[in-house]
Amino acid sequence: MKDDIKKPSFLISLLTVIFLFVIIALQLISVGEPDIHMTLVFSIVFTILVLMKSGIKWSKIEEGIMHGCKIATIPMLILMFIGMLIPALIASGTIPSLIYYGLQIINPSMFLLTAAVICAIAAICTGSSYTTGGTFGVAFMGISIGLGIPPALTAGAVISGAVIGDKMSPLSDSTNLAAGVAETDLFSHIKSMMYTTIPAFIISLILYGIIGMKYDASSIDTTAVDAILTGISQNFKVTPLYALISLIPLITIVIMAVKKISALMAMLIASIIAMVLAIITQGYSTTEMMSFMNYGFTIETGVADVNKLLNRGGIQSMMWTVSLGYLGLSYGGILEKTGIMESLLEKMSSLTKNAKNLIITHIISSAIVNLIAASQYVAIIIPGRLYLPAYKKLGIRGDVASRTSEDSGTVLSPLVPWGLCGVFFTGTLGVSTMEYLPYAFLCYLTPIIAIIYAITGKFIWYEKNNVKKERMQNV
Repeated sequence: MKDDIKKPSFLISLLTVIFLFVIIALQLISVGEPDIHMTLVFSIVFTILVLMKSGIKWSKIEEGIMHGCKIATIPMLILMFIGMLIPALIASGTIPSLIYYGLQIINPSMFLLTAAVICAIAAICTGSSYTTGGTFGVAFMGISIGLGIPPALTAGAVISGAVIGDKMSPLSDSTNLAAGVAETDLFSHIKSMMYTTIPAFIISLILYGIIGMKYDASSIDTTAVDAILTGISQNFKVTPLYALISLIPLITIVIMAVKKISALMAMLIASIIAMVLAIITQGYSTTEMMSFMNYGFTIETGVADVNKLLNRGGIQSMMWTVSLGYLGLSYGGILEKTGIMESLLEKMSSLTKNAKNLIITHIISSAIVNLIAASQYVAIIIPGRLYLPAYKKLGIRGDVASRTSEDSGTVLSPLVPWGLCGVFFTGTLGVSTMEYLPYAFLCYLTPIIAIIYAITGKFIWYEKNNVKKERMQNV
């Protein structure tokens, strides 16, 4: 029994994590891009061997694997359902209509800013960056091609908008989780996040506005746009009436989110509604829709750009991402349940003697956990619970602790190539993590602002009986 709860030493824990980063570095040097699936497999095998050699029983390691898979199951099912939803939205005319009218309405110079704002609104309404990325995000990726805007830029704007919505929405699971971990009120938590997230989003919008200025009417290949519009109109019914009808699945998702119906159920019902619309309004058969939703939408329009925009989706297209999610979370589960994560973070606990050091250490720890556990949920829970006593000891309010959990755990997750968010956005938007990373401004501006507040002592609130401590801290 004693062996079951034995915790690896700091050196053993450090060795397992170093192995992961070394093998990634070697692959980058040798082939230019790591095979993340096999990287994780080798890292899991190495970690298991080291742990068993140090006296950790297989039962504990297996518990970690199962724990990681349990965390992965719901997000991976959502991912598969979104894979099913995307071709249904294409066949029903939803995405073709958004692209068709978007190309005619959206000013290229305002496109990136518009994408970020609309995705933010959608994510706040639904509480899900995944839902936003799989619906509006896919549509914006299609519009960007017609406007001549690089996909990586568009993906960065979509992700910035989706993440702020997911982060600030009371319907979001990560928002509720962070508040719960820090034992603070949900709306106090959201109000606290405004101080870091809103400035980061405003700066992001300014940057997207500046970058977008280089794209104007002259940057549009009107021949290509006309070909796209023709290709869509000849293969789909996109009159204003049909376009409005095609929005029903998206409206359904928003309504279900507001009513706090699970994302799984929302994706499934929206997929069925879109399938029925595709059969009724666009003339597809039930057999065709079943094939589209499983293997992806396929059409030959005679226009290469339209084919590229619309031939996508399907449950099977998401299995690369799903398998990566399970491997990443299995690895993270082993590190969590065997005590490796705790051993690493305990070494950082000595850096929590004042508010500045505590918050910076919390942010760095969450970043590390995101990298090695591949999950924003784990990055919120473990550092959040580990450092909460330090916040209480210093008399710092719980909404500062919860805010810091999201300022690092949530926003950095899309930047991890093997993390849940990273693999999702790569699979859904068709742009690799490393390509969109430089343009997902909100994801790294938020922790930077949080660190600035920690250094300056601004917006670090204390309990009422700790006013004296607050004044001393700000000196």
